[in-house]
Amino acid sequence: MAAPVKTKSSPDSESKPVFVVKSATDLQRLKLQRLMDHPERPVPIPEPQKERVIAPPPEFNRNVMGSSAGAGSGEFHVYRHIRRREYARQKYIAERARKEEKDNAFHEKIEENKKTAEQRTAKKRAKRLKKKMKAKIKKTTDAKASTKEIGRAHV
Repeated sequence: MAAPVKTKSSPDSESKPVFVVKSATDLQRLKLQRLMDHPERPVPIPEPQKERVIAPPPEFNRNVMGSSAGAGSGEFHVYRHIRRREYARQKYIAERARKEEKDNAFHEKIEENKKTAEQRTAKKRAKRLKKKMKAKIKKTTDAKASTKEIGRAHV
């Protein structure tokens, strides 16, 4: 647990002990304690991060020789910047495709789980109904048999 550390304070003012956070658990405990100290305050809930919008690829680049011979000292930096931007764009597109693939796989798995659960439920429901019908038939046949026996006893 985070141990309180005594701090120097003037006799005029009282200060709360300062806690030294030694682990992630202590940090979480401290945050929860701060929230619970004032329950009337609203809890700040951060907004989810917005998805990044990428710029479309450039139509064309003029006067860029790249890293080849004959390029001036300034053109290489322009080439390097364009190349870096294009690599970042391709990386983002690949990451987004991977994310969509994972999302699709997850949703397919959920649908498959729902179908199997529904099949199991239907099977168990049919079994219950069958058992119920057998019990009902047995009850009616037992009732008929007992009424026949009662009728024979009276004759």
